[in-house]
Amino acid sequence: MISAQTLDPVFHLILDLSAHQPAPGVPARLRELFCELSETENADAAQEVEEVIWTLWTSHEDRDAEEIMAEAIEGMEVGALDAARILLDDLTERYPDWAEAWNRRATLCFIEKRDADCLADIERTLALEPRHFGAISDFGHVCLRHGHLNEARAAFQIALSINPHLEDLAEILEDLAPHTLMLH
Repeated sequence: MISAQTLDPVFHLILDLSAHQPAPGVPARLRELFCELSETENADAAQEVEEVIWTLWTSHEDRDAEEIMAEAIEGMEVGALDAARILLDDLTERYPDWAEAWNRRATLCFIEKRDADCLADIERTLALEPRHFGAISDFGHVCLRHGHLNEARAAFQIALSINPHLEDLAEILEDLAPHTLMLH
């Protein structure tokens, strides 16, 4: 069981994201894409912008790093978690300033229910890319798994403030609304 004290460092980072700037290596183009994502009301356009954001996050100047990332993502998709873990461990060691390497490893840790490791990797991801709605969402899911509903709600609301088109999070938030919880 993850305690509130264990969640606190990441939770406070998430609550204070606006005070943090992306790491110098994060593509500058993301700023305009996040503006576009938050302003567009067209679902198809939002999906396209989100895909570009994910593409930029998974891109790296080192072609080998990109290939390893693609192999790790594929490994996670097909259930080759041990192989994916080896690849992601290598990426985070060789490229410690690549937010997406940390994020993907956090996701793998979440899948494997290694939530303390997941939280550490989410914290590293957000230190490098504070707008990472995927990492913030994963934090919310860790909170849910351990019954920290207020923290989960806050994380999901913040993720939605960055990317208002995350419909699954909006649905989860509706289910977590205090009036809904009282009815169950």
